[in-house]
Amino acid sequence: MQRHSRRIATYFSAMVAALLVSLSLSAVPARAATHNPVIFVHGLSSSASSWDDWIADFKADGYSGSELFAWSYDWGQSNVTTAQQLSTEVKNVLAQTGASKVDLVVHSMGALSARYYLKNLGGTSYVDDFVSTAGVNHGTTVASWCTWLYTSCAEMYTGSSFLTSLNSGDETPGSVSYASYWSNCDELINPDTSAVLSGATDVEVGCISHTDMNNDYGVYKQVRDFVA
Repeated sequence: MQRHSRRIATYFSAMVAALLVSLSLSAVPARAATHNPVIFVHGLSSSASSWDDWIADFKADGYSGSELFAWSYDWGQSNVTTAQQLSTEVKNVLAQTGASKVDLVVHSMGALSARYYLKNLGGTSYVDDFVSTAGVNHGTTVASWCTWLYTSCAEMYTGSSFLTSLNSGDETPGSVSYASYWSNCDELINPDTSAVLSGATDVEVGCISHTDMNNDYGVYKQVRDFVA
């Protein structure tokens, strides 16, 4: 009888232990699929809030808020200064997330500082995908209105020494995957094809205004698929 009781006690203890293990495992949430952190860079006379629609779209498609970073900077300063600050932001994001690389999604003048970072500040080692939406990659004559007001605007004017240097040699350096989405009726980029990057996946998205390019859902889906 005593031996039988010990067997029952041993069996019961084993069952309790198994149940506790099962409960502890079920309490740990399943690890969600992770993505490269995405850093969004706005353009002239804009702010991080210009990305609100796309950030909501990325979240709806499975990204977590901790993977999405809408970055703000002083858009009147030189794009070189902004590129240096972007370099720091990338390092901070990598340290915060534990990722090895980020994706950069930029709009308008944001393409210039981001590309300077990639070409001149070692950014190709830390960036997986680069996406330009309505990027002023080869300048625009429309910038004539503000060249005397802002250093960044003078750099954005067609034929500036900044653009000449930025676009000399390889426009898409390193092992980064590059894409440029551009409109055939962009009222702020003249000519429209200034947004095209040699060596990138260049996509004409049709007639979408400059300010709508980084909140248009059709463009978003293409960007999402490119960085996925």
